[in-house]
Amino acid sequence: MLVAVTGGTGYVGGHIVDALVRREHEVRLLVREPERHGRLKDRPGLQVVRGSLEDQAALHELVSGAGAVVHVVGIIVETGRQTYQKVHVEGTRQLLAAARGAGSPRFIHMSALGARPDAAATPYHRTKAAAEELVKTSGLPHVILRPSLIAGAGNEVMKMMVNMVRMSPIVPVIGNGLYQLQPVAADDIADAFATAALNPAIGGSFDVAGPVALTYHQILDALENALGVRRRRVAVPVSMVRFAASAGMVLPNLNPITPDQLQMLLEGSTTSSNALPATFHITPRRFDEVAREICAPYAATPSETAGTAPV
Repeated sequence: MLVAVTGGTGYVGGHIVDALVRREHEVRLLVREPERHGRLKDRPGLQVVRGSLEDQAALHELVSGAGAVVHVVGIIVETGRQTYQKVHVEGTRQLLAAARGAGSPRFIHMSALGARPDAAATPYHRTKAAAEELVKTSGLPHVILRPSLIAGAGNEVMKMMVNMVRMSPIVPVIGNGLYQLQPVAADDIADAFATAALNPAIGGSFDVAGPVALTYHQILDALENALGVRRRRVAVPVSMVRFAASAGMVLPNLNPITPDQLQMLLEGSTTSSNALPATFHITPRRFDEVAREICAPYAATPSETAGTAPV
């Protein structure tokens, strides 16, 4: 089957493309600048369409004849003309219109755990919720996947955390570090997307996450175990980080976290309705296993530490 994919050159999208190709399906990618991704040119099973979500002709070419459309494009920080509203909402609207026009049989959409229209939610979560509503009311058979923090080698968030634990004798922790995340392996997410695209019996909205919720401290524990190090942790008051994050909106190099990202971190990202096992028949991998893979190039000692419980 031919599957049309947006966001296929990104971190999560790349894993999804790999999962589809492993299943011997053809994949057609929407790529803004194909010349920056030369490795795609001669890869078997891949077609490339030059264009963006603003290009109706490119979108028509992308979805024409596809058995499913997988929409993964998203941003975590607004830059220039790339706003949450433009990318998450208007981009989804444009792609849905093209998919309807082509009679696409399935639309698979990537949202985020915590997406909601509440006024108190971040613009990221509000626009993700608005895009979900567009998909739900599109008239197309659809699947919406709402992942927690996606973990794997090459992920920028994980890379930042690993480098912090590797290189700094003191690791800052925002507040009490008891806010919870439910990290899910990138390969598990990719398998869920591929299953959703190829199985017409699956429909609706689903939370997808790792097997257990972990505090920020437990995530750091797993990374330290994988690296074979122990670091002193220092609590940084939330008010101080919030001030620095606000300054970072004006001076981007001052701080690596935005106010919205801080809010989402403190809110946590967990679910009691993880669809990976029941709906997608995927046993989610434990974070300590994923952490060992992420840290393998840097680990100085064996990753298991006596007396530390698995997470």
